[in-house]
Amino acid sequence: MRKAYCITAAELAERGRSGVPDELVSSAHLIYSSPATLAFNSPGARGFGVKRAGLAVPGSVMLLVSPGCCGRNTAALGGPGYGERFFYLLLDDTDIVTGRHLSKIPDAVREVCASCAAPPSAVMLCITCVDALLGTDMERVCRKASERAGVPVVPCYMYALTREGRLPPMAAVRAAVYSLLEPAGRRPDEVNLLGYFSPLVDGCELYPLLGQAGVRRIREISRCRTFGEYREMARANFNLVLNPEARYAAREMEKKLGIPSVELTRLYQLDKIRNQYRLLGEAVGAAFDDRRYYDAAAGAVEAFRRKYGGVAFAVGEVQNADPFELSLALIRYGFAVSEIYGTVGDANFAYLKKIARLSPRTKIYSNLSPTMLCYDESGSDAEAAVGADAVYYHPRLPGVGWNGERQPFGYAGVRALFGALDRALGAAGRAK
Repeated sequence: MRKAYCITAAELAERGRSGVPDELVSSAHLIYSSPATLAFNSPGARGFGVKRAGLAVPGSVMLLVSPGCCGRNTAALGGPGYGERFFYLLLDDTDIVTGRHLSKIPDAVREVCASCAAPPSAVMLCITCVDALLGTDMERVCRKASERAGVPVVPCYMYALTREGRLPPMAAVRAAVYSLLEPAGRRPDEVNLLGYFSPLVDGCELYPLLGQAGVRRIREISRCRTFGEYREMARANFNLVLNPEARYAAREMEKKLGIPSVELTRLYQLDKIRNQYRLLGEAVGAAFDDRRYYDAAAGAVEAFRRKYGGVAFAVGEVQNADPFELSLALIRYGFAVSEIYGTVGDANFAYLKKIARLSPRTKIYSNLSPTMLCYDESGSDAEAAVGADAVYYHPRLPGVGWNGERQPFGYAGVRALFGALDRALGAAGRAK
C-alpha cells in the first residue's frame, strides 16, 4: 500500500516557490476530494458556497440553472429560511448540447417573481460549468431577464473550472452581491466590512477600535435586514477588506461608487495583529489603544500553555485560518506542529519558510493529492487537531473544526480559538 505523500517544511522551503512538487499542485494530477474536504472544494458547497452566498442580498431569490445533479442538494445545504428562496431550471441533455435553455431563462425568471408573495429585491441567476463550457454571455441573458421580469437580475457563477483562475467563484460572487449598490452621498463616519457572509465573533475588538477613529456606523452585509439597509452600504467612507476574496469586489465598488478600501488580514500571531492595527491607525489618522485586547489574548495563550504544555498539533485548511499562518503562530507560542494539510501558494509561502526555520521536520500534505487515500494517522505525532479536515484524519484526538459561520478575527479570534481548544482538550482529560 502506498503512503500519503508528504514533504517536510525544510525540504519544501529549500526547493523554493517554483520547486513545489507535483504532488502538492492540484493541476498536475487528478484531484482527490476526501470526505474531509468535499464541501470545502466545491464552490456550490455547504456553508457559504456560491449558492447561499448569492442570497446575501436581503429579499433576493435565486434561480439555479443546472443539470439535476448540480441542484439536487441545494435546499439542504442552505439551512433554515433558505428553502423558499431557491428555484430551479433543470437542464436536459438537449439543453446542454444546444444551449436552448438560454431562451427559457427570461420566462423562468418572470415565473419565479410571479410565484413570490412579494416581489423579490433581485433574482440571483446561478449558473454552472455547463454555461462556462458553452461560453454563454450571461450578462446579456440577465439583461433580457431583468427587462422581462421588471427586477434586477444578477449572474452568480458556480464554475468549479475557474477555482484556480483569475476570478474564482467565491471572489466573483462577492462582487455580484455588491453590484446592486448605486452611488450615494458618502458619510465620513461610516465604514463597510467586506469579506464574509456572516458577522465577526462577539466581542471582536475591531468594532470599538474603529470607534476610536470616529467611526459611528459599521455595516456588514450579513447584518442588513432589509434591501434599504443594504443600499446604505453605498454611503461608506471606505471599505475594510477582511478576506482577500473580497479584493475584486472592493475594486469594483471603488470604480462604481468611489469608495476606497483598506485591507486587513486574519492573523493569529499577536505581534502581527498589533502591527496591523498600528498600520490601520496610520492609514485612517488614529492611534488605536489596543492594550487590553492584546493582554487578554496573550493571557488566553499563556493559560492554555500552562495547563496543557507544548501540545503537538495537526493543522488543516478547512477552517477559519490560513493553515500556515496559524501553524507559525502555534510554533511561536511554544507548541509543536507535526503536520499541516494545506495548499501552498504565493501568499503563504513566506509563512512556510519561517516554519522551516523553527520546525524543519513539520510534514506538509495536500488534501487534494490522491495519495491521501492512504493516509495513516498511526504514523503521526499529533496530540490535537485544528481544522475540520485535521479532525477527520485524527478521529481519536481531541480537536476543533474551527470552521463555524461566525468569523474569528484579531485578538478576539485568538481568544476564541484557545477557548475552544481548552474545552476540547479538557473534555479529553489532557491537562498536565
